[in-house]
Amino acid sequence: MAYLGNPKNTIEVLQKYNFNFQKKFGQNFLIDTGILEEIIDSAGITKDDMILEIGPGIGTMTQYLCESARQVIAVEIDTNLIPILKDTLSEYDNVKVINDDILKVDINALAEEYNNGKPIKVVANLPYYITTPIIMGLFESHVPIDSITIMVQKEVADRMQAAPGKKDYGALSLAVQYYSHPEIVVNVPPSCFMPQPKVGSSVISLKRYEKPVVDVEDEKLMFKIIRASFNQRRKTLANGLNNFGGMGLTKEQIQQSIEALGVPVNVRGEALSLAQFAQLSNIIGAAK
Repeated sequence: MAYLGNPKNTIEVLQKYNFNFQKKFGQNFLIDTGILEEIIDSAGITKDDMILEIGPGIGTMTQYLCESARQVIAVEIDTNLIPILKDTLSEYDNVKVINDDILKVDINALAEEYNNGKPIKVVANLPYYITTPIIMGLFESHVPIDSITIMVQKEVADRMQAAPGKKDYGALSLAVQYYSHPEIVVNVPPSCFMPQPKVGSSVISLKRYEKPVVDVEDEKLMFKIIRASFNQRRKTLANGLNNFGGMGLTKEQIQQSIEALGVPVNVRGEALSLAQFAQLSNIIGAAK
């Protein structure tokens, strides 16, 4: 029976092992059973699922995952937590703990070994400093993923689901929305963690599309254009692209490409939708 959602039990485990929080790993352990249940529900976990958990900590959410899923693979970078996880997860026979950096793990191989190559579900309470590299690494490596349900800094969650024209809208919004449908499930105050972080958090669900929602001929070129557009937010799209190296086009050709999109030549990148970026990428690709 999962017991670590209770703050008293969490403190007992930490004291038993004389555990010291590692600031470099951004460790904040969840101590709210309601939020833990909300994460499990929003991830839609069934007994047929293989779950990849990133950063299990002392195993708080891992216990809940083990009781809901067929198989759990938990990847923890902090060697000091491995003996604790061996203890807190000792009653579960459907979990494998890997002591490694998730950015170095062959997730495709794990999906093949434990799930016959079928899509897996990712659940994580991510350290704020490495949220974006992990999410983009999962998407860009084309690992078979059904969904990603993660706890992140509220500001990052807002950026993931932001729409064109909003102040939070940017390259991360477009990248996440190219691969998935993002939806904030619940906002989580600092009081739900031990130790308490200085900022609020959110649980966000990223349901992966079977295929991207826009038609783009050169994915890498589109993301290059997106990065250039938001590299200097206050500049116009034309200046942003030109300053980024021109995409192999002259300034005039860039302006012509933007006009061909049917928007003003002085438009800013933050005004364009994902579909418009895809279209602009196809126009520029054809002009090169």
